[in-house]
Amino acid sequence: MKKLIVALIAGAAAMSAAQAQNFTDNPHAYVGVGVSSAKNVQLDDYKASAKIYGGYELNRTWAAEAGYTDFGTNTFANGNTKGDSYYVAAKATMPINDQFSAYGKLGVEHSERKLNTAGLNLSSNDTGAYGALGVQYKLNQQVALTAEYERYGKEKDFGAKANVWTVGAHYNF
Repeated sequence: MKKLIVALIAGAAAMSAAQAQNFTDNPHAYVGVGVSSAKNVQLDDYKASAKIYGGYELNRTWAAEAGYTDFGTNTFANGNTKGDSYYVAAKATMPINDQFSAYGKLGVEHSERKLNTAGLNLSSNDTGAYGALGVQYKLNQQVALTAEYERYGKEKDFGAKANVWTVGAHYNF
């Protein structure tokens, strides 16, 4: 009888360990690209721009991420605007099921904007809070699709606004 109890306890412990192993990922790096859309203050219109980012997942919940978004050049009647932003953030992920997860990011960003119009050249730099909320869908263990709302600091006087929508994909190493 004692042998049966010991065997049952050992079997339960082995199954629990195997199940726990399925729910914890090994630490790994990832890189991604995205298409961002921000409303331009002068044009009152949205334009697609490029984003590149990378990070390191410590576990299924926590990661550190850095990224760059190029808001490109927007031309209007008598001038143009250029802009870009960099960020570094902590990322918290909550798995919903095996494929879907929701996440939030909080960190710091640095934005640069330039306005050239009728002989007037202005530039604006600011460093502030960065935040994002998003969802992720895993196609497989290496590739995932993402959609997120990002906020790059305070409102901008010209160029791309601080509110950005991004869709993208990333690759896990």
